Amino acid sequence: MTKLNSGGSTAMATQDDITSILGELDTEKLLAILSLKPTVADVESALLWLSGDSDVFGAGEPVKGAASDIVSILTEGEDEEPPAA
Repeated sequence: MTKLNSGGSTAMATQDDITSILGELDTEKLLAILSLKPTVADVESALLWLSGDSDVFGAGEPVKGAASDIVSILTEGEDEEPPAA
């Protein structure tokens, strides 16, 4: 799932880049991320933040920019309770 090797690349992330870094995503999330036109480094930063690696950002530091938007897309609905049956 994890492929971190951009070296801070400013190249725009392709669909292949996103799925190789984040794994398979549903189409809606993938398209939402692609619409942000993130760099490979943005996608990698989002993954690092989601994995809880506080050494990268510093304890308590928020993720910023497009990486923050990617995190929001990936975590959307996680705090919601499932519908009652």
